[in-house]
Amino acid sequence: MDGAGWHLAQVNIARALAPLDSPQLAGFVANLEPVNALADAAPGFVWRLQSDEGDATSIRAYDDERIIVNLSVWDSVETLRDFVFGGLHVEVLRRRREWFEVLGEAYTAMWWVPAGTIPTVDEAKGRLATLDANGPTPHAFTLRSPFPSPVDAAAEPGHAVR
Repeated sequence: MDGAGWHLAQVNIARALAPLDSPQLAGFVANLEPVNALADAAPGFVWRLQSDEGDATSIRAYDDERIIVNLSVWDSVETLRDFVFGGLHVEVLRRRREWFEVLGEAYTAMWWVPAGTIPTVDEAKGRLATLDANGPTPHAFTLRSPFPSPVDAAAEPGHAVR
């Protein structure tokens, strides 16, 4: 599911159980830099949201200061999936309940963007809201329910190419 001329944007949010500088989140904070370095070097990685500190924990997407946002771009669903469920990232992911609340709404979404496009935090928030309201669609979907890129979708049998 990688379409020439298209990249995959992904967002995920989490609400920390405590402030980032608390002892409770020390394990998460200690893994931020190594996980980000792995992402930056991962096959298929294109871009990630970050502040001057090198991560996005200080970027406020919501009024709630405990909600952190992760926004990145990848060349395909497969390369994102390989990163998410491999190596150190999956080890950290397995521990997420130690550090973050279980959210009652969509907390991760993906969508296709033209190659070279950098998604905005506001756009990402809108995609999460759309996924929450409508479930997976080509506009906003998940790793469990991915949609093909516009190029790949146009190549599917029975799809009218314009």
